[in-house]
Amino acid sequence: MEVALEEARRAASTGEVPVGAAVLRNGTMVVRAHNETVGRRDPTAHAELLAVQRALSLLQTDRLGDCTLYVTLEPCAQCAGAIVLAKVGRVVFGAYDPKAGMVGSLGDVLRHPGLNHRVEVIGGVEEEECGRLLQDFFRDRR
Repeated sequence: MEVALEEARRAASTGEVPVGAAVLRNGTMVVRAHNETVGRRDPTAHAELLAVQRALSLLQTDRLGDCTLYVTLEPCAQCAGAIVLAKVGRVVFGAYDPKAGMVGSLGDVLRHPGLNHRVEVIGGVEEEECGRLLQDFFRDRR
């Protein structure tokens, strides 16, 4: 989670919402990413989506079953869908997102019984630090 937090701080320093992500495979770092929605002018350029895309490309596969995605904020519907489609094995996230989170807050896409893949989920890891980054970012913008 520390790498994801570093990426979130990097995002904040460039004016992006501070969300960071990292994909590890067998304990080894594969990729890291942060939100790039402002810089790319692309509302879909979320940290976890970019991390999943980069990991798939780097590993030359269409499945990440042996990987863990660490992300500082509970994934939204878009990212949760991509995580399921990429068949990520595990997701570890920091802060819960009561407004858009789809891994327990508003719904639970990653563990939905009707889907063909269910992801192991661990939420609330470094929740205070992850949440504080977001709170500080939005407080400073107001």
